[in-house]
Amino acid sequence: MQVLMSERKSTPQTRRRVAIIGAGFSGICTAIHLRKSALYDFAVFEKAPSIGGTWRDNSYPGAVCDVPSVSYSYSFAMKLDWSRKWSPQPEILAYLESCARKYDVYRQIRFGTEIAHAEFDAERSVWVLTTDKGDVHEADILITGTGQLSRPSLPEIPGREQFAGPQFHSSRWDHGVDLEGKRIAVIGSAASAVQLVPEIARDAARVSVFQRTPNWILPMGNRTHTESEIDRWKKHPWLARLHRWWIYLSFEARWPLFKGNRTMQKMAQQFAERNLEEIVRNPDLRRALTPDYPLGSRRLLASDHFLPALTRENVDLITENIDHIDADGIVTADGKKILADILVLATGFRSTEFLAPMEIIGRDGKSLENSWRDGAEAYLGLTVPGFPNFFMMYGPNTNLGHNSIIFMIECQTAYIMDCLRQMDERNLAALDLKSDVMKRFNQKIQQELEKTVFAQAERSWYKTAAGKITNNWSTTTIRYWLQTRRVNLADYATRTRTN
Repeated sequence: MQVLMSERKSTPQTRRRVAIIGAGFSGICTAIHLRKSALYDFAVFEKAPSIGGTWRDNSYPGAVCDVPSVSYSYSFAMKLDWSRKWSPQPEILAYLESCARKYDVYRQIRFGTEIAHAEFDAERSVWVLTTDKGDVHEADILITGTGQLSRPSLPEIPGREQFAGPQFHSSRWDHGVDLEGKRIAVIGSAASAVQLVPEIARDAARVSVFQRTPNWILPMGNRTHTESEIDRWKKHPWLARLHRWWIYLSFEARWPLFKGNRTMQKMAQQFAERNLEEIVRNPDLRRALTPDYPLGSRRLLASDHFLPALTRENVDLITENIDHIDADGIVTADGKKILADILVLATGFRSTEFLAPMEIIGRDGKSLENSWRDGAEAYLGLTVPGFPNFFMMYGPNTNLGHNSIIFMIECQTAYIMDCLRQMDERNLAALDLKSDVMKRFNQKIQQELEKTVFAQAERSWYKTAAGKITNNWSTTTIRYWLQTRRVNLADYATRTRTN
């Protein structure tokens, strides 16, 4: 058996051992704060050979941030020289890598180490972690930073395995495949597709985009940051911070749209319709691209290039259902065959299967998977009854439709650090969320979510198959910040250290 650091005698003053699973934005943020505190021994377990999470995995052509760049950096490590208003994937990944170097957390990361099983030893108040290779580690605190968008969703289409050419999910892009002059079939037309289709259409002989459901698309307004802007921010960082706050507040002001404000929703929908009409002149194509659900109930997309790409001579939009795939193409339900040399699966992620396939066993042999049979839920997206000293980053009901997830991640980190501080001050061995606290919290946010536009879509990646909204936060990020500033120990059953 291994421990996170060296073996040592247990005393009330023992430094707590913290295990972080995942080295994306959440895991690195927490690691940095643990490093800054200098009070804890910690290790980051990362199954991949490098950091980055979703920004490492999603390297497809055209991958770009979906919030303005100034909002997509840590508040304590603001990047002042983003090249564009909405920055591309390589730049975001490079930023995260620079933060890991700056705050010296690389030496705490154990690459190529996938945690397959985590079980809480209640007698010792210790988490026992087992890797997929059978190695065992121990920690006093377990934090997961695996995110909501890490497991690709692969479509169950008959014959897909018979396709003779290259095929890959957008988040597992095969950069060794030459796209020039090829016929490319893209299954999916949402967040990843709107970014990659314009890029691959430039080189491909033909791109066939298979759309199941149209999406509301607003113009992104992306542009290059001028040298004078960057120089001004570097010379006066407070101006960059002021700009960041302006972006944050302007995005936060969009919340009433998602809350169901009819005036805002009507105005935004009319704006999206005008944008579509101005770009797509073909009435049949425009009709096929017009959603029949309220704007915001599914993920709201931003792109300057997707709609123009669909008007290109070498791009086709296919709305007929797929019947099956064979060796050289895709056959639709009406019997038509679309030939293809390459198959790109822009089919999203298994977003409601939080933490899978990792098995997590809490107190009294309680399985997290069984606890979540009716859909994942966690107090503030962070803690679950029966799983002491266990915290999730970007957990259930903490996704946003209107602002930057980095804000939520920093709120979660602050809450976890306050939990650790109070455990140290009170010499506590364990914190275990009370069941009644979880019940009241979940009832409240589900009631709030039922009044939002998220509830109006028949299906979306925000919902389970049964229709429970497990991904999105139910109100403003300001309220989330207020609720996570300090931990209320009355919400938790506590256990005092005895040795």
